Amino acid sequence: MTSAAHPRVAAVTRLLAEAGGTGEVRVLPADVRTAAAAAEALDVPVGAIVNSLLFDVDGAPLLVLTSGAHRVDEIQVAALLGVGRIAPARPDFVRLHTGQPIGGVAPLGHPHPIGTLVDIELARHDQVWAAAGHPAAVFSTTYEELLRLTAGTAAEVGNGPVDIDAPAMQGTSQGAGA
Repeated sequence: MTSAAHPRVAAVTRLLAEAGGTGEVRVLPADVRTAAAAAEALDVPVGAIVNSLLFDVDGAPLLVLTSGAHRVDEIQVAALLGVGRIAPARPDFVRLHTGQPIGGVAPLGHPHPIGTLVDIELARHDQVWAAAGHPAAVFSTTYEELLRLTAGTAAEVGNGPVDIDAPAMQGTSQGAGA
């Protein structure tokens, strides 16, 4: 079965249309399990890729939609939520709460509503690309539409973008947290 015919991709496509989503669902030639791979396949900056990261907050799911050029600061997000800690979800927890596999978790189409934080760094891009229920399927949207589609909350989920698109400058270092 091709990913375009995959039931999760079909469900996400239908939900997007029902919610008035304006973007297109696109099937990429291969699974794209990293933001860098998705950005390369779509010929867009890695910051325009939406990473869907599920966290376990005392047994409850939290979806953080972050820029592919941004790292989630778990301590910062826990403080924002007023909880002691958040932990990256295990694959079985992700599948239970989203019905989708890691690498293909769409921002919508979950069995039950999931509290969602949407990284403000995504607002830097006119168009962003999010997973569509399968590792080889994505859809285009905007930051504002992503907030609307998910009923998400705009949040600063890290200390700023990791600027992997910029050329390295002599005398400076780049990398996570830079």
